[in-house]
Amino acid sequence: MLVIPAIDLKDGRCVRLRQGKMWEETVFSDHPEEMAEKWYRLGAERIHVVDLNGAHEGVPVNSAVIRKMASSVPVPIQLGGGIRDIQTAEAYLEQGVRWVIIGTAALEDPDFVFEATQRFPGRIILGIDAREGKVTIKGWTEEVAVSPSQLAKRFESAGVSAIVYTDVLRDGMKSGPNVEATAEMARKTSIPLIASGGISDLSDVKRILPLAKLGVIGLITGRALYDGTLRLEEAISVCKSSDAYTFSS
Repeated sequence: MLVIPAIDLKDGRCVRLRQGKMWEETVFSDHPEEMAEKWYRLGAERIHVVDLNGAHEGVPVNSAVIRKMASSVPVPIQLGGGIRDIQTAEAYLEQGVRWVIIGTAALEDPDFVFEATQRFPGRIILGIDAREGKVTIKGWTEEVAVSPSQLAKRFESAGVSAIVYTDVLRDGMKSGPNVEATAEMARKTSIPLIASGGISDLSDVKRILPLAKLGVIGLITGRALYDGTLRLEEAISVCKSSDAYTFSS
């Protein structure tokens, strides 16, 4: 299983939020590209980046920083936040981002997902964020009456390369991942899943590992790495030594 460190961008800086609340931020670096380089040196094989401003405003905001990050490390970057039209997706992919994550637009403009997967095969990831069994959109500020599995089923024929599934209430809280909901989601979709939200330490990583047999190919971790309760190199070692290790570039 792939361990993917997260870099969240707000106003050009690397931050972590609690449950996606923009006013509850902790700044970890004024130079996000240096943070990307750090995770690469420690063994990261993929990096998860989110333009938080873009997610809330619906348009790219931190694109200059993202471009710098993509050129600073040789490992692939998956990017979400504010990607709501084909032009934005294309621009990021041309700048060196390997995968773009479509979240809000999957609900508001589902044809966009199908168009994007046709134009950029293998480079589109579906982002599904959930709070208590319901999908949230627009930077987690709006809740819709659709379940995560219902949304996933709409795009099983689209050819998305993976789903990033985030439990909003766990994100940034280090309260432990929602293993049960992640397992349920994995059982209900044929699309490979990347788990996100709540990882606090190595024991949480080990709790996610058995989900590999259900199609979970990776896990995203952020605050635990920044706070030091989880060491990236140790998490990677544990995952590589297990039968659950998967790598897809």
